Amino acid sequence: MKWTDTLDIAIELYEQFPEVDPRYVRFTDLHRWVTELAGFDDDPNKSSEKILEAIQMAWIDETE
Repeated sequence: MKWTDTLDIAIELYEQFPEVDPRYVRFTDLHRWVTELAGFDDDPNKSSEKILEAIQMAWIDETE
């Protein structure tokens, strides 16, 4: 997965952290969790607030 695979990342996060409410996740934690996903293979420095926000929004959609 790359940073642009926001939906795939959100699904993985939802499966790994089902008890977490993504509305309250800090971007620093979100960044770390994404880079630690087993299928993630991208440069950690290529993320941005916009990308993290998109991942967070997709994750919120997955929980609803």
